[in-house]
Amino acid sequence: MTTGLREDVEAPARTRAAVLPAGLLALSGFLLFGLQTHVAGYAVVGVSLAVAWGLGRTAATGQSLLRDLSLIAFGLVVMSAVPINTEISNEHLLTMGTAMVLAVGVPYLVSRFVYRDHAIRFPVRTGQRWTRFERGWLVAVVMIGYLLLPVYLIRTEVYRNWPAVSDPEGVGRLFVGTNALGIWDELLFVCTAFALLRRHLPDWQANVLQAVLFTSFLWELGFHSIGPLFIYPFALVQGYTFKITRSLTYVVAVHLLFDLVLFGVLLHAHNRQWLDLFWY
Repeated sequence: MTTGLREDVEAPARTRAAVLPAGLLALSGFLLFGLQTHVAGYAVVGVSLAVAWGLGRTAATGQSLLRDLSLIAFGLVVMSAVPINTEISNEHLLTMGTAMVLAVGVPYLVSRFVYRDHAIRFPVRTGQRWTRFERGWLVAVVMIGYLLLPVYLIRTEVYRNWPAVSDPEGVGRLFVGTNALGIWDELLFVCTAFALLRRHLPDWQANVLQAVLFTSFLWELGFHSIGPLFIYPFALVQGYTFKITRSLTYVVAVHLLFDLVLFGVLLHAHNRQWLDLFWY
């Protein structure tokens, strides 16, 4: 009886304690991508995993905290090893694209075929129709992007962090790169990081932490100035939307619609005679 009672008391405590290594891992993402201080970032990754090892399994699921945080850490470390920017040369697209595939693919394969726990899923066909509100939100996202992105990108001149393209090939590369990155954001930060974190933390805590990683990465990509003020809420909404809809297809649709407006604003900002339909 005494042993059982002690385990019942210690189990919730271990679950609450899981926020420490998870929070440290989110901090490492901020250091690696937001501040680009790799030595400090890698050190915090190591501390995070060491604390996770000490905690062992969390009470919420009985799953290994170290194992799950290691999968997230792998993606962060891989991405920190390559230049993260908006360059669209063949060499850069190959380098960054390879890292992106590894950052998402390796954790998925390890989870599915090594651990066999299917913790990471990419639900494309859910069999559920989108509700009227969900369809309306897609329209709202376009309107929010139309009102927000031109003001942010052009007035702050942040658009200069993206290449100026006017030839068909350059425009095509920018379009593909923008959309591919939008899909990848959801695969890594929502379907992977959020999904793994919520096995050990309350959903709201897991969402707050994945949004830190999401925002830090996009900061290094080029969303500087006041970008985090709207990227962080966007990341929170995407995590919450995935929790409610359980649909990768839907959160990707939201992201790509926002990125479609982003693409249009970037073309206009560099070629002011093009798509002269934005207010800023």
